[in-house]
Amino acid sequence: MRADRRAERDPRPASHRRRPRFRGRRPLLTFLMSAFLLVGVCAATGIAWDPFTADAHQYRATPEIDAPRTIAPGGDPSPGASRTPGATPSPSGSPAESERPTPRGQVDTGGTRSAGALPFDMPRPASLRSGSAGKKLVFAHYFTPYPLSLDNASADVDYYTRNYLEPEGESGKHERYGGLLRDRPLPVPPKGGNWEYANLQQEVRTARAAGIDGFTLDMLSLSGKNWERSNLLMEAARSVDTDFKIMLMPDMTSLKTDDPGVLADAIAALGKSPAAHRLGDGRLVVSPFKAEAQNVAWWTRVIDNLKSKHGIRTAFVPLFLDFGANGAAFAPISHGFSEWGSRSYVGQESSTRDARRAHEMGKIWMQPVSVQDARPNQGIYDEAGNTATLRSTWTHAIDDGADWVQLTTWNDYSEGSQFAPSLHNGYAYLDLTSYYLTRFKTGSWPRIVRDTLYLTARTQFAAADPTGDQSLVMSLRRGSAAPRDTVEVLSFLTGSAKIRTTVGAAKDSHEAPAGLHTELLPLKTGVSSAEVVRADRTVTEVELPYPADHKVEVQDLQYYAATSGRE
Repeated sequence: MRADRRAERDPRPASHRRRPRFRGRRPLLTFLMSAFLLVGVCAATGIAWDPFTADAHQYRATPEIDAPRTIAPGGDPSPGASRTPGATPSPSGSPAESERPTPRGQVDTGGTRSAGALPFDMPRPASLRSGSAGKKLVFAHYFTPYPLSLDNASADVDYYTRNYLEPEGESGKHERYGGLLRDRPLPVPPKGGNWEYANLQQEVRTARAAGIDGFTLDMLSLSGKNWERSNLLMEAARSVDTDFKIMLMPDMTSLKTDDPGVLADAIAALGKSPAAHRLGDGRLVVSPFKAEAQNVAWWTRVIDNLKSKHGIRTAFVPLFLDFGANGAAFAPISHGFSEWGSRSYVGQESSTRDARRAHEMGKIWMQPVSVQDARPNQGIYDEAGNTATLRSTWTHAIDDGADWVQLTTWNDYSEGSQFAPSLHNGYAYLDLTSYYLTRFKTGSWPRIVRDTLYLTARTQFAAADPTGDQSLVMSLRRGSAAPRDTVEVLSFLTGSAKIRTTVGAAKDSHEAPAGLHTELLPLKTGVSSAEVVRADRTVTEVELPYPADHKVEVQDLQYYAATSGRE
């Protein structure tokens, strides 16, 4: 299980709560199966997973198949030894999609957007990648343990549903915190052939369609399933779009080596891929997570080894958990800096200071942008304030003059921090990111051409005490905003209009101006919805289909989201 990314300077609060356990099964699986409405039945394979190694990545879940499988050149996974650095898989093209029909809006078909999905017209990729826009890069932090599918099964019976979302999954190892995850990737139908490769290609297409330039690849291990998937992602990115880049991010909380030569070999193995992110002068960008885990002399040996042994020149962009304490010492060997950042909308002013410090040292700054953070397995969460954290972190990246942005994260469902399309959020957070991303890259806010609503709320009240088996209950992380129970209506309007809202039994309305407007309403039990009304005619509407309740069996403090731009 992953520990707090900022644990060294932001320990778990003293108010952290634990409840006495009692027995009683929670029917979560039944609830999820009714929500999926997916096609196809593919019996889940009996794969045993062990996400709890002694030095797991910041104590975050890092699943590894007990008997690692390599990806054979023919495409299908086959039993074999775990892959070692340099053993890049050689997939044989993208497999065909399943012949089964898929209900529209219920699964992730990958990488495409209808013309009306966004409140604005997304610029063409070429315009976001050329000129001054092309120098403002946006990456999304890719976490290999949570791909679109773990076993190529139908989502009503797959590994996510049976073991990660179910409190008693994986023989009950997650029961004390109510299950490992509260959300999952938007389900995909089972595929034939090399389905893992095809799914990674789909994730690249989805990110590219949102305007994202590439992934920062969290290098969790140097062998096993996560290493295999890292190699496969490099190939998937190259095959989909030669301009979509993968920035290598060795994870210094998880990698099992203190040998700079071993790490240099692994970086070189992935760095030889055409998809690896390089600067215009050919230098390979290496951005280690928690770089301060090793000193400057150690990293100098890694950089020297890459050059002398592998002929690779490096642009070193360390990511710190505490930039203020480490930036000056690392400046002589660094091209730029980054930090993991806060996941609450308050306290973001430090990013202004950090960007200024980096620029004063002549370095680039990669700004973290986030949605939210809720970690049942650690008993901590941040108050995201509906979309306030997303809007605040993006605004700071724009106003503070960040050179690059890292979305933290693309798909870490154990932190609840995902931007990727998910079961409970759909594309809402990714679509909102495309709006801010366009401003970040082009310098101009995109013109709103379609009335679009985004609705966010929790399905339970912040103080609700779970009634099921859960004994470890989340408490607010120090430095976070205070908990709030609100429904947020975020409107993008071509002109002023009335917004009619329903929150449980409470009906209300408010006037919203043209442009972007936020309105907060008290959370009530029941379902929430909103509609744009002009001349007594409904122009567009959205419903958050998950009802809120005071009585809950499992604690879930993530904000759910829906948009009127999509089904």
